[in-house]
This record gives sequence, C-alpha cells and structure tokens, in this order.
Amino acid sequence: MTILDEIVDRTTRDLQKRRQSVAESELREQVHFNEPRRPFETAIAQDGLGVIAEIKRASPSKGVIREEFSVTDIARQYEDAGAAAISVLTEPNYFQGSLENLSVARGAASLPILRKDFVVDPYQVVEARAFGADAVLLIATCLEASQLEELLHACRELSMAHLVEVYSPHDLDKIDFDEVRVLGVNSRDLKTFEVDLQGAIDVFRLVPDSMVRVAESGISNEDDIRVVLRAGVDAILVGEALMRAAQPGDALGSLLETTRDLETQVGINEEQ
Repeated sequence: MTILDEIVDRTTRDLQKRRQSVAESELREQVHFNEPRRPFETAIAQDGLGVIAEIKRASPSKGVIREEFSVTDIARQYEDAGAAAISVLTEPNYFQGSLENLSVARGAASLPILRKDFVVDPYQVVEARAFGADAVLLIATCLEASQLEELLHACRELSMAHLVEVYSPHDLDKIDFDEVRVLGVNSRDLKTFEVDLQGAIDVFRLVPDSMVRVAESGISNEDDIRVVLRAGVDAILVGEALMRAAQPGDALGSLLETTRDLETQVGINEEQ
C-alpha cells in the first residue's frame, strides 16, 4: 500500500462522518456556494508560465513545513507577487489542512482558488464550492475511470474547474480527452518520493496539444524551469519551496523574475 492508498482510505472513512454531520443541502446554502466562480483555467493558461502558488503547512514525507502559518497573510503575499492562482491543501490528517483555509484564502485574495485534496466523491466538489474554491484537484491515480467521469460531471454541473492529476502514462488510460481540459503531471514517485521531472515531461508528450498543462512537484531552480518551458508547460504548481521561505511572496517574486528571464532565453534559443 502506497501513502496515496493510505490517505485515500482515511479520506473515504472521514467523508462518511462529514456527510452525517453536514448535509449537502446545508453546504448549498453557504454564502460562497452562490458566489460567481473565478476563471481558474483562463488564469493559468495566459501567456507566459503561470504559477499556482500553494498554501500547505505539512506533508507526509516532510512533516511540518511551516510553523508560522497565516493563510490570510500568505494568500495576500501570493497575489501581490503575481501568482496566477492559489492552491489550498484541505486534507487534515497528513497535510494539516482544512476547508476553513479555503474560505480564508478566498476572502484574502481575488485570485482563483484550487482545492487540493483527495477527492473521491461528488460531495467533496459541493464542499469545495461551498467553502470558496473555484477548481478542484482530481487525482486520476486513485480513481477508477468511472469515478473520474462522475467527478468531472459534478464539476460541470457546479460550474467548477478541474485539474486532473496523473503520475504515469498508465493513468492516461482513464482519461477522456474530450472532457478533460486541464492536466497536471506530478513528478514525485509515490513509493520513493523521489522527483523525476523528465519523466513528467515524457507524459505530457502523450496528451493532445490543446490541453492546458501543469507541472507539479519538485520545481525549485532555473534548470527545472528551463525544462518545463521547453516542454510547453502552461503553469507550474509550487508549494514547499515557497512555504519554507521566510516571506513566501518574496520567494514567489524571485521565482517569477527568474521565469521571465528564462522565457526570453528559451525563446531566443528556439528561434536560433
């Protein structure tokens, strides 16, 4: 059993308890549920490499990443620094996240908000909207093809965007490319936690050119950014590298400055 299997099992059990304590009808009555959604897909697909900046306190492999943790402060820093969107971890047991953090982030910044969690049931899509998310992460690796189809349908019905995440070429067999618009490839191995960015790029080569592409995990230096730029990636999701910085917004600003410089260099090299 991988750590992903363990987390999904725990998530499924906890979900049953949440359903009993909060009915879906109650979620639909919350203030955020009836607010217009912010355009996640458009925001990350604009010209230049966009950054989905993540708010994450801990992870299963690294433990607590950031002791001083103000969602409001971090979200505002990310927006001021130029993030395209904000990702908020809501999984409580392994990442120390919460649904409340979604609501706080939405109130603190005007950027599109992604709920990053282990979504296995349409109820969680309703939760995401009720607490202020504009998009949800759907991890194809931990879903059957029929589950993924059901969750995508729930997203469409609720006017929510999606980011479908895969880890290997095998995950692509579950995907209907007529339905999926935004695809993320996570370069972290679920068993060893090692990062293979080139392996992720190889997966992108197997998907239609029309897909909005997001590279996830392990992007922290100029070489990594150069690799994703040359591969035609639209956006990167960055969490730990920002959350470990004294000022996450300053770290994001430096990353974006490096990205813009490299975009120019890569463009010149390709023309030559």
